Amino acid sequence: MTPTEEKRADAFFHALADSTRRDILRRVLAGEHSVTALAEHYPMSFAAVQKHVAVLERAGLITKRRSGRESLASGDVEAVRAVSTMLAELEAVWRGRVEGIDALLARDTDTSST
Repeated sequence: MTPTEEKRADAFFHALADSTRRDILRRVLAGEHSVTALAEHYPMSFAAVQKHVAVLERAGLITKRRSGRESLASGDVEAVRAVSTMLAELEAVWRGRVEGIDALLARDTDTSST
């Protein structure tokens, strides 16, 4: 991974590390929501919800736009796909290691039975 990709991955996983942010992301992926409407779903201040939205926005997982006095948030499906791709790449590495261990164990079993 390039340094830029590493920074993006860090931002993604930092943003997704919090259950409130994951819930906000689920909501805005389903459809555009005002930050005010989002805040009504959580037992925290409006400012705290704004901060969660800002973390998601910095990570590129959501976009915001203004409509009058409202700030509207939408999920970025392509960014979520990028996270999925990163996880698939990590899984491929992990599966390769497991397959390597399995091959070593099979080879060891074959040599000890002869």
